Amino acid sequence: MALTHAASGEIVSVRPLGSALRESVSATLVRAPHFEVFRFVLPAGKTTPMHEAAGLITIQCLEGEVALDAHGRRQTLQAGDLVYLDDAEPHAVSAVTDASLLVTILLHRR
Repeated sequence: MALTHAASGEIVSVRPLGSALRESVSATLVRAPHFEVFRFVLPAGKTTPMHEAAGLITIQCLEGEVALDAHGRRQTLQAGDLVYLDDAEPHAVSAVTDASLLVTILLHRR
């Protein structure tokens, strides 16, 4: 079954998942040719490999706590924190607690 994404003008909830967090999965909320927004759900103890996004990126912690490795240092993001990363900045995310993140990418696809 094809995944549906929000249409222009459609309201999408990014409220914390609360007690449903542990059973939730990551999902792309908006997909356009040069723009993506997704909710990334990361259980405590899980880590993404070091990687690069194909564009400018923001990561907003909606709930929980994660460690972000980027720019040669480790920083902690907690609910309400947001970080911006330049195009192709290598980064990795590790969940300190169960967490959900709102990731926005301004893509430079051709």
